Amino acid sequence: MPDPDASLPAEGLPPDTPSDGSAPVPAARTATVVLATTDAAGLRGQGGTLLDRLTVQLSGLPTGDVHVVTRSGDVIRAPGGAYMIGSEGSGGLADDLRRVAGVARTATGPVAVLAGNLVAHTEALALLLERPGRDTGALVTRGDGTPPVRIDRGLVSSAGTSLHDVEGPNGAFHGAFQVGADDVRTLAATAETLADLAEAGGLGTMDGAEAGELLLSGLLRSGVAVRAVGLGRLRCDRVTTQEEANAALRRLGEVDESEARLDAAIKTDDGFFATFFVSSWSGHVVRAAASLGLRPNAVTGVSVGLAVLAAVWFSAGTRPALVTGAVLVYLSFVLDCVDGQLARYTRMFSPLGAWLDATFDRVKEYVVYLGLALGYQGEGIWPLTVGVLILQTLRHTVDFSYVGARADAERAGHAWAGAAGSPAARSDVAVAAEGPRRRGREPYGPVATPAEPPASPIPQEPPARRGNAVVRLSHRLEQDSLTRWLKKIIVLPIGERMALIAVTAALFDARVTFLALLGWGCVAMLYTLSGRVARSMSR
Repeated sequence: MPDPDASLPAEGLPPDTPSDGSAPVPAARTATVVLATTDAAGLRGQGGTLLDRLTVQLSGLPTGDVHVVTRSGDVIRAPGGAYMIGSEGSGGLADDLRRVAGVARTATGPVAVLAGNLVAHTEALALLLERPGRDTGALVTRGDGTPPVRIDRGLVSSAGTSLHDVEGPNGAFHGAFQVGADDVRTLAATAETLADLAEAGGLGTMDGAEAGELLLSGLLRSGVAVRAVGLGRLRCDRVTTQEEANAALRRLGEVDESEARLDAAIKTDDGFFATFFVSSWSGHVVRAAASLGLRPNAVTGVSVGLAVLAAVWFSAGTRPALVTGAVLVYLSFVLDCVDGQLARYTRMFSPLGAWLDATFDRVKEYVVYLGLALGYQGEGIWPLTVGVLILQTLRHTVDFSYVGARADAERAGHAWAGAAGSPAARSDVAVAAEGPRRRGREPYGPVATPAEPPASPIPQEPPARRGNAVVRLSHRLEQDSLTRWLKKIIVLPIGERMALIAVTAALFDARVTFLALLGWGCVAMLYTLSGRVARSMSR
């Protein structure tokens, strides 16, 4: 079934937002709010309290001021030191939320919100705070856990609190999220709305320990897209007792952070060919490149060079030359994956890298087409060559325009929902906070009883009923491993194209290669367009 986003591999994204990690780093640093409003933040850690340990970790990451909210007194820990910002601490949940809103209103870049009782690997925090693009995301794990969340297609689609359930939970939130610069106005409006609800008694006895979950739930209800940032083997645990803190600290030592960082740099859910025929072993190349001090842009340059050599061999037209060219095409694609993996592993992101990666992916592909055409010994190859070039250019253009239109629509929606006091912001966030209520079960913590429950809580629509029939079927197919991989293959992403070129050129000739690209490419384009139209009509 058509997948509306299936043809968004690296080649389908605009130059400033490539999916391989080569994205520019915004100039503004991330403002961080640490909600240390429970006694657990004062538990003993390594060389101090858990709060001390957390703020030291944040000082080594690309964050700006770290705003620490406590019940006794607030502190700002600036990159060059620390100083008090108020003699009076937060007075409760409503006050906590208003202080988050205050930081969001004055922020010039992303805003991160962390629980003060976290015991985490520094690399786990870096996964969130050093993400390319600094977009909105939350640290989560798949499986059972609390507080529960639902993860759909790489996004957190629902988050629970002690007041309401999540339909079909399949993951857990780990107490840390970051809001991208485009969404900070929505964060401010959401925090203010929830603060008003807390003051009016609409949140019952809920206290500051759940402020993070409450904000995440409100952001989702306001329409903010929140990426699910998986922890992998890394740890990020919230603790409430000294025994739990000691156990969590011991678990940190059981994981090699360097190995976990390498694992996190290599995508496990990329295209089929990239996942199983490149990423399964490219970690060794990434580690070697890092030890040699190579930069991602240098790896990109070598990848381009191999593609040019492949074109030269293809132009010879002999069987040994075609086989050699096919091998060089494969190695060029391997390095095309490695440059992004190296960027994520070493966190060397730059605007130049973004431009080079997006531009030279096209250059390499078209140069290879030219080499194949020059080496073909028969007639009628040039119309096929031009047809393939037109088809691929059209596919890239459609991808660019779709991603751009979707980004514009999201920005427009956020500007409306994020307007402080707007009906959309207040009503949607209120619904998120007030329903559906948890009844008769205590999967985590005590159930808070609202002082004045709403007369008719509005339940969230179950996932199975969202969208039209095509979209619902597409979502169901995502649940099965086989159909999920088939959906990835059918859209002919760049890995599958390079594999198709290499195999058909080595075994047959350029004519077969171009016919295969035209046939599969047309099917992929129709599949993608139908899925996107169906998804657009379901909104």
